[in-house]
Order: sequence, then C-alpha cells, then structure tokens
Amino acid sequence: MTLLDRPPLDTAVPRGVLPAIAARIDAAIAIRHDLHRHPELAFEEHRTSARIAELLQQWGYTVATGVGGTGVVGTLQRGQGTRRLGLRADIDALPIQEDAGLAYASQREGLMHACGHDGHTAILLAAAHYLAHHGRFDGTLQLVFQPAEETGSGASRMIADGLFERFPVDAIYGLHNWPGVPTGHFGFVDGPAMASVDWARLRVVGKGGHGAEPQGSVDPILAAAHVVTALQSVVSRNVDPRQMGVVTVGSIHGGKAANVIPDVVELTLTVRAYLPEVRDTLRRRVAEVAQHTAAAFGARAEIEFPRGFPSVINHPEQTALVRTVARAGFGDAQVLDDFAPRTASEDFAFLLQARPGSFVFVGNGDSAPLHSPRYVFNDAAIAPAASLWARLAEHYLVEQPA
Repeated sequence: MTLLDRPPLDTAVPRGVLPAIAARIDAAIAIRHDLHRHPELAFEEHRTSARIAELLQQWGYTVATGVGGTGVVGTLQRGQGTRRLGLRADIDALPIQEDAGLAYASQREGLMHACGHDGHTAILLAAAHYLAHHGRFDGTLQLVFQPAEETGSGASRMIADGLFERFPVDAIYGLHNWPGVPTGHFGFVDGPAMASVDWARLRVVGKGGHGAEPQGSVDPILAAAHVVTALQSVVSRNVDPRQMGVVTVGSIHGGKAANVIPDVVELTLTVRAYLPEVRDTLRRRVAEVAQHTAAAFGARAEIEFPRGFPSVINHPEQTALVRTVARAGFGDAQVLDDFAPRTASEDFAFLLQARPGSFVFVGNGDSAPLHSPRYVFNDAAIAPAASLWARLAEHYLVEQPA
C-alpha cells in the first residue's frame, strides 16, 4: 500500500476541492511531512528526487531523472490530443536551523524547508495521483520537479539540459504558497508578478593603519559607510516613482580591532526590480554610485555583479485561463482580484522566458514569513492547490475539434 492509497478521511470536502483528492489528503500530508524531515540543498536533492520518481512510476508515469542535475520529469499521455501542459514544483530546501517545534521537524542539522517547497512538491504529487487515476484529459501532461530554486540556477540548468526539447509543452504553470493569504484562496497577477534579483559583492579598498593616526590611512570603513548611505539614493533619484526598485545592503564586514584601520571592507547587496529597463538602470547606478563615492574618500570600490534571475512576468492568456479555472471551481470569493505583485524573486522566471505560462500564489494562512526558522507550511493548502492543478489540466488538455 502506498501513501496515497489510504482510505478516505471522514471529513466534509471544502468548496472547490475534488473529492478524490480530499479522500487521500492524509496521504499527501504524510508525503509532505516525510520530505520535511529530510531537507536537501540545491542539487543535493537525491533522496527527494528518488521518492518523487518512485511514486510517479507507481502511478503509471514515464519518469526521467537527473534532468538538470537532480530534476525529475513525469510524463503522462492519453488519447490522441496534441496539447501539452507543464506543471512545475520546486524541491530544494534552505540552510536554516529549524525552530518551529514540529513533531516532524527536520532531521538534518542546519537545514529546513523554510520556503514550503516540500508543500509545493506534495501539491503536485497529489494532483499527479488524481490525474493518473481519475483524470479526464486528452493530451500530454509534463510534471516538472525542479531542483535548486533557492540558488536561482535550477530552472536554467534544466532548460540547458533540454527540458523543453525532451519534454515539450505549450504552456507551463507554477505556484508558491504565501503567508498572510487565507488558505483555499488564490492570487493571480497579470504581467510582472515577482521581481528580478541580482547579487553584488562590493569591496571598498583603502589603506590600513593605526587608529590613532588616521591621516596616514585611507579609511575604507568611513568610505563604506558613505557608500551605504549613497546607495539609498539610487531608487529614489533614478527610478520613476511609479515603478519598483529595491537596493538592500545585506552585510558589511571590515576590521577586527577598535584601534586599527583595515585595508578592506566588504559588502553584499541585492538589487530587485519588476521591469528589465529598471533592472538595468539599478545595476548601472549601483556600480557608479559605489565607485564615485568611494573615490571621494580616496578609496577604491571593486564590484562583482553577476546577473541573477529576471522578473517573473506572467503571460496574459495563460493567466486569464488559470484565473477562469479557479473561479469556476472555487467561486469568486476565493479568487483575490486585488492580489499585488511580490518583490521577492523566483527562478520560474526562466521557464516563463522560454514558454508561455503563469505563476500562481496560494494562501498559506497565518504563518511566519518565508525563510524564517519558525515558518510552517500549512497542510490545509495542499488539497485546494492540488485541485486547482487537476482542474487546470483537465480544462487545458481537452480534445480539440477537427
């Protein structure tokens, strides 16, 4: 007996949740808790991938493993339909020590599923079971279990490994749970839905010396302090107030003693935007402001500024479709018309650059924030979200008229 073959629960089925998914929700939750106990970092998700592949194979999917490193793709084809739908879940965890007090807490020191990727995987697996055993569709379903979302490299690695050539889709959809949004509710965003992110490492190089004789030194701490302040002008004075940009200095390190001026101060930054042109402006101005401000104090700013990943930009037709499916299945009250874009980032952006699709937000209820050691994924989100994926697949993969 597999986890998803347990008998039904004796509970009322919430609106929009498919009865077959509700009947085995305890099994889906058990899978989630198992994944939560065994978190794995980016490209180390070997146990997670093996468990996913095992379940998909049991349910009749054709399974490919090792896609983009540790990715898994499950394919289910029915009928003669030519339409092809992709659904994606991320599977990696974070280097965070859990402090949520769960009975099924992480068994790996310093690692936890602090972003709910264990929940996203359980959602897609619950939908996978339903579609394999009860799904009414005509076409090809591609279920993509992606590694390394947290590092921003998993999606691009799968694409480089021929994801869409080997497992073609006409549209791709993904989701993310969101704390503060009621469970069973869904948020849809047209256009930019999540921000781009670029990470910068900045070195302010001066000339060290004795703290009692600063005139013989070039103080990189003083220069770095002014750089941090000056960087706060980048958004306010270079970006249209109607647009979004964020520049955050997340760390600053320099010096070891109170009476010693160091040679170097190191800073790390993140830079975020919705629009590509704003992103380019921020990248240019961050470098210019840092370099010129440091130079004003006789120091030198060296910056490493590789591109991270772009903003998540939902395609209008695919977003309208999944919103319509949600309204039909769950009612207007559970579809949040005023859901705003988020300034966090997601490497699903690369998938949306390659194929049309949409990224959906799923309510996680009243929980601690994402990436918090006290964050808890809400198991009550699994059945509604899995039902949305199942409904979307059955709606999208229909026999087309001749």
